[in-house]
Amino acid sequence: MGRAFEALNRRDPDALVSLYAPDAVWGVTEPGVGRFEGALAIRTFAKDWIGSYEDYRAELEEAVDLGHGVLFYAFRDSGRLVGSEGRVQQRRGCVAVFTGGLISNLTFFMDPDEARAAAERLAQERG
Repeated sequence: MGRAFEALNRRDPDALVSLYAPDAVWGVTEPGVGRFEGALAIRTFAKDWIGSYEDYRAELEEAVDLGHGVLFYAFRDSGRLVGSEGRVQQRRGCVAVFTGGLISNLTFFMDPDEARAAAERLAQERG
């Protein structure tokens, strides 16, 4: 996940997508955002998301390998939206599923505790 955060902070969607399986799914539980299927859709979303900021920074706070290809991580991201004076900062959690060394499924949660619980359930189901 460190490479993913490096790619985000460099604003490099191609490097980010190289970490994903070609048929990966990127889901966001935040209302109105949705689900993106396939590397091209993920790249497009990531490029648009990062591009909506004048400056952007994501910092990994915690990563836990729960086994069975499931990883929980919490991160904080912040930035200034294009045309805005103020800064946005939020803390989120994610559940990542790895297959063959690549991310095959990633789900963002607005609440890191909710993400941790979902990751623990998923690892138990896959075990």
